[in-house]
Amino acid sequence: MFEVRDDEPKYAFLNNTESKEKNRYNLNIELTDGGSELRCKSLNINGDAAIGENPDRYKQHGFYFNADNCIGCHACESACSEKNDVPAHIAFRSVGFVEGGTYPDYQRINISMACNHCDDPVCLTGCPTRAYTKFAEYGAVLQDPDICFGCGYCTWVCPYNAPQLDPVKGEVSKCNMCVDRLEVNLKPACVAACLGNALDFGVIENIPENRIQAKAEIPGFPTTDITHPNIRFQQTRTTHREMTRTDDMPLKYHRDDEQGKFKPVVDEKQGRERHWNLRKLLTSHESAHVIFTLCTQATVGAFSMLMLGVWLNVGAITMLKNSGAFTPLIFMIVAVSTVGLFKLNMHLGKPHRFYRGFNNLRLSPVSREIAGVSMFYTGLLGYAVFSLFDNGLIQFLANSFAFVGVVSGAIGLYYMYKLYRIPARPFWNHWQTGSAFFGTMLSFGALLIAVVSVLSLPLDSLGMESLLSVLATITVVGLALEGIGHIAHARAMQSADNEGAASYYQQVTEYGKSYLLRNGLLALNLVIALAITLFGLSGLFGYLTGLGLVFSMLVMAAFGRSLFFVLVIPTTMPGAFFWKNKGFVEHARATGLADAPQHGVAYERHHSFKVDELIKTIKENSVKDMIDHVRWIFGK
Repeated sequence: MFEVRDDEPKYAFLNNTESKEKNRYNLNIELTDGGSELRCKSLNINGDAAIGENPDRYKQHGFYFNADNCIGCHACESACSEKNDVPAHIAFRSVGFVEGGTYPDYQRINISMACNHCDDPVCLTGCPTRAYTKFAEYGAVLQDPDICFGCGYCTWVCPYNAPQLDPVKGEVSKCNMCVDRLEVNLKPACVAACLGNALDFGVIENIPENRIQAKAEIPGFPTTDITHPNIRFQQTRTTHREMTRTDDMPLKYHRDDEQGKFKPVVDEKQGRERHWNLRKLLTSHESAHVIFTLCTQATVGAFSMLMLGVWLNVGAITMLKNSGAFTPLIFMIVAVSTVGLFKLNMHLGKPHRFYRGFNNLRLSPVSREIAGVSMFYTGLLGYAVFSLFDNGLIQFLANSFAFVGVVSGAIGLYYMYKLYRIPARPFWNHWQTGSAFFGTMLSFGALLIAVVSVLSLPLDSLGMESLLSVLATITVVGLALEGIGHIAHARAMQSADNEGAASYYQQVTEYGKSYLLRNGLLALNLVIALAITLFGLSGLFGYLTGLGLVFSMLVMAAFGRSLFFVLVIPTTMPGAFFWKNKGFVEHARATGLADAPQHGVAYERHHSFKVDELIKTIKENSVKDMIDHVRWIFGK
């Protein structure tokens, strides 16, 4: 248990008062029934099997923040970091601010924020490794960094920046509500350290002493609809109609008098000039996801077209199946799929723990995507091996593997789409994500088949004209679907009343020239593919046209998918000029300021894994762990 000092001040202790039965979301504040056996279980804090004596142990607790009192001293951050031994480049609790007006009527509102231990924690349902648990004790949402393998999905889905992905260790950690202090009736360390009496803590919906409000929203705080956070606010001072952020996010908050809320609107900090920003675009943190999604969608599309064409006896595909190009094509699909999976796995903070991605199939779309894509790869690889033999039984096995690959590939792509439908990231939360993924599956699946076929067979060989016509038609459909989705998405984001509008603003300014290039190449590729459908390919001009289409589509895909990842602006909490500011983080890494830990920025060192280091790590640490993990799964 946490050791209580003899001179612990009175304000550091919890106030055990009578609480309400329901919270504002009409959920029970009491988290267990009276006879629950959970009441006899210990949290085993620091290996101590004792049970805390807090009378409110099984009630939902939460933070209370009084913006009227916060002076922005960051004592809460320091106390939290000291207690939890948090490195300088991350923080479980951080203080940001919004400001409005001009001198002499200038106003700043400081906002201190940590994990809100939500009623519906999307980090828990999204995490593929089951590193999160919502406890009946205090309603705390706790996370185990040792289970985490560093995919960072919880940092995507959380609207409040609560989970912190350590770029050095390659694992996530977060606020643990100081449950060890709660067990001995002490408030969390950040609350006890607050100089201005701005932070408080207790059973949710209980208004602290000498306070008059318990609101669920404040300027700069994202919508509560996503997770039902357990935090309450007081902010009685009159605010300006517009409150701006000092970080680089092109967002400000405008008061909607009808609803009495502040809504995010675009803040045109960067002007209207268009830029390329190629370095930021093509070498972003999510480049591995760009490669993985494109490779997987292309290979699922190509393999499904081939197998369905063979099973349905489509003439052009049957010709290809009986030609010398089919076997090289299958192994090319295996190679491209392998590259995608390798890039994704090496993107993890702990690549040698990849097998933990299957832990949360019941809830996590990431786990389901991993399972679907893994089964697709298994089916693809099995078909590639067994299709080399003419034996009837072995051919049956090959077709069985192919069936598994086609079905699981469709499942994997569906959950690949679902995992990006994140309410906390409005730019992604649109049906265009699905149209882009499905369109890429069609167009690049057909392109992959066409490239290997043209390299393996003469253009004037029997059936080649029909094959290229079919593949070009599929490419036209895929590109047209993607184009329609882009148009609808641009219109929706341009008029959105959320962070999606800010993403659109960055799309047409910070990356405006790259965006126009992607759109122009999409239109050009559509015209070329349509021309091939109508007129076919022949001679040297045909080869040059096909080569141009391949190059143009690759550039289009690289720009388009990179824009998809770099443009997304989450429903994030505001930062400060240096702290929690994406622009400053990029600047510090580019100029070397990140070498000084006092700037609170670190390089992404865990992505510098070498293959030999990974193999060594697996041999030394993971083989027994993997075996134990498989036993645990089947034991469950």
